Amino acid sequence: MEPHALLAFALAFFVFAASPGPDNMTIMARTVSNGAASGIAYGTGTVIGILIYLALAAFGLSLIASEMGFLMTLLRYGGAAYLIYMGFRLWTAPPVIPDATVTERGRDLVSVCLTAVALNLGNPKMPLFYLALLPNFVGADFSTGTYLSLAATIVAVEVIVIGGHVWIAGRARRLLRTPGIVKAVNRGAGAVLALAGVAVIATRRAA
Repeated sequence: MEPHALLAFALAFFVFAASPGPDNMTIMARTVSNGAASGIAYGTGTVIGILIYLALAAFGLSLIASEMGFLMTLLRYGGAAYLIYMGFRLWTAPPVIPDATVTERGRDLVSVCLTAVALNLGNPKMPLFYLALLPNFVGADFSTGTYLSLAATIVAVEVIVIGGHVWIAGRARRLLRTPGIVKAVNRGAGAVLALAGVAVIATRRAA
């Protein structure tokens, strides 16, 4: 793949990845409420979902993926329900100063990551995004080398985008020094998570 085409793809994908949406809001909300590891875990799940769809596009299966309505709906609603549940838990959680909060266990982080994967695989607009975007940067011969180049570019862009959101949210987390502020932030983060889940459901109905 030509360097100029790869650079153009990176810029286009950066705009797509950095745009405000449920994924970025959830990354920030989880970072504020549970720490950087939780935000990174969710971001990792989004990247995995994106790379799976890129693989489908590489093998010409995006149209098939876009027609897998039942499975995609199941994944989408399951992930949305989990976001709403986590939002409720945050809203009702007792205020605890972050320094005294127990770090999420590895099993919890895996659940967070898998939720993000499910939501991205259940997004009917993802294959359409690739169908619209990829023909502008690659030819009919979508080789393994092309896939690896695009995948590496996506990962590099997402490291910047996810890292930036986690850093901003981490800075905000350091301001949590009184129970009153923690309670307010917990409720704000919980509301964001729940609204992200509702937005996922609403988007699916509108699609």
